[in-house]
Amino acid sequence: MLYEDSGAMLIAIIILMREGRSWIGALLDGGYRCYTGENIDVYFNTAICQHSGNCVRGNGKLFNLKRKPWIMPDEVDVATVVKVIDTCPSGALKYRHK
Repeated sequence: MLYEDSGAMLIAIIILMREGRSWIGALLDGGYRCYTGENIDVYFNTAICQHSGNCVRGNGKLFNLKRKPWIMPDEVDVATVVKVIDTCPSGALKYRHK
């Protein structure tokens, strides 16, 4: 699914949840990819990313474009993951505590 903005993505996720999908299932169905960590998972949707660079500038250990996978939640503490993702202006990045 492609969306012009994160508002449209949010509406689509709400609709999927009303259809009985879990929040995580709705994210995955909505085009998010999961990057699994031991204590926190990170979800990213390239289709709605505005490429502000807040993530890679926020923490190069967590987000590194030269590495595969480019998002590694276990490289930093959970508080850092939350702090950096909370600066994402588009909603392309989400997290889930375990």
